[in-house]
Amino acid sequence: MKYLIRLLISSLLVMIITQLMKKGIAVDNFLVAVQVALVLSVLNLIVKPILVLLTLPVTFFTLGFFLLIINAIILYMCSYIVDGFHIYSFLSAMIFSVLLSISQSITYKLTERGK
Repeated sequence: MKYLIRLLISSLLVMIITQLMKKGIAVDNFLVAVQVALVLSVLNLIVKPILVLLTLPVTFFTLGFFLLIINAIILYMCSYIVDGFHIYSFLSAMIFSVLLSISQSITYKLTERGK
């Protein structure tokens, strides 16, 4: 149940952030946003740890900045998997990933406090 609530929250956040970033990223509808949230969670669970492990020296030397690039790469992978989710620039993907991460952290903390 907790995962389903987080999936819906992430879907709403994807819709809101894409509306704020009108030129950088586009999502066709809410169903696509749900697919994006689902695919992102799977990619973050399986692919991201492998990428982080493979790029650990680069991440160390850039003081963690390279993790933003990994997040953008994960978003690009998601855009190739999900039809209706479009990323127009790498900078937009980086900004979107930062905004999504921050907003997810805030909303997850707010929903946890109510329990």
